[in-house]
Amino acid sequence: MLRYFTAGESHGKALSAIIEGYPSNIPISLDYINQELARRQQGYGRGGRMKIEKDKAEILSGVRFGKTLGSPISILVKNKDWQNWEQKMASFDPPPDDLEEITVARPGHADYAGAIKYQHKDIRNILERASARSTAVRVAVGAFAKILLQHFNIEITSKIIEIGGQSVQRLKQTVDQAKEKGDSLGGIFELQIANVPVGLGSHVHYDRKLDAALAAAIISIQAIKGVEFGLGFESARRFGSEVHDVFAIKNEKIFRETNNAGGIEGGISNGQPIIIRAAMKPIPTMMNPLPSIDLDTNQQTQAHVERADVCAIEAATVVAESVVAFVTAKFFLEKYGGDSLQEIQKHFASKGYKSFQSKK
Repeated sequence: MLRYFTAGESHGKALSAIIEGYPSNIPISLDYINQELARRQQGYGRGGRMKIEKDKAEILSGVRFGKTLGSPISILVKNKDWQNWEQKMASFDPPPDDLEEITVARPGHADYAGAIKYQHKDIRNILERASARSTAVRVAVGAFAKILLQHFNIEITSKIIEIGGQSVQRLKQTVDQAKEKGDSLGGIFELQIANVPVGLGSHVHYDRKLDAALAAAIISIQAIKGVEFGLGFESARRFGSEVHDVFAIKNEKIFRETNNAGGIEGGISNGQPIIIRAAMKPIPTMMNPLPSIDLDTNQQTQAHVERADVCAIEAATVVAESVVAFVTAKFFLEKYGGDSLQEIQKHFASKGYKSFQSKK
């Protein structure tokens, strides 16, 4: 079974991941992985951290002479900012004399709930792991998944639909206005997974449904608050005759004029492009902070201010591509699985499938 785990804190020494169940003999391009990491760091409205970090992946195991071995793959992404946090984030040394504990939670962040759950007086023990910085290594993991899928012509793309309720054409203006106010912005983006074969996922159990797994992966990204497939919430406002994708025959092939289902029916891919949209809330850290409570004194005060972006939706689209790539690769291997690339290719060629065609 394909799976992965990550570790690391935002200002710790490094972020790391282990991928298990990845097939052997797949050529890996380190340049491609690092290009994906660079994409995550781009975008108008990013904060000062992106001026410090130039993320590069180091592959510690599972790859030899440029090809995967079939053994666990370990990935390391170092935090360059660690040199400024070595004493404040030390694993074993005593805390420095000038250490300032964070006791004021930011509304909308994991700060409060995490501090209560894990009984931490210093909220930094929560925010370091809850930070979206952790998505860097998830993008590296997703790059491995994309490489696997590319061998079967499965491609994942993304685009921004809106930012702060405004069209993409007004991106810079909208971000600049928010920055001037000391505020933050979210938005909506769309993903497309093209050339997915019929039959990934299953209707037979909740945890085997492809759309359920994809939705869970996207929701796991920091600040994502909503996910929809195809027509999504709009389908609740229409008659069934206006929603469901009608079958037809064209050139002796099954054909559909629409893709309102978004490529998945009953938890199973139906051969059409998988269309997913996600809503990202504004980042909780604002230079003009919201009212909060000091958990140490129970006194009203302003929320803690941590270095952050004004808007990170462009980065979120890259992270979303990565997490859906991994889920798609996992479900693909469940159907066409094997221990090596050659075995998977053989299974894929022998089973075959009929893809639906759509004009949209």
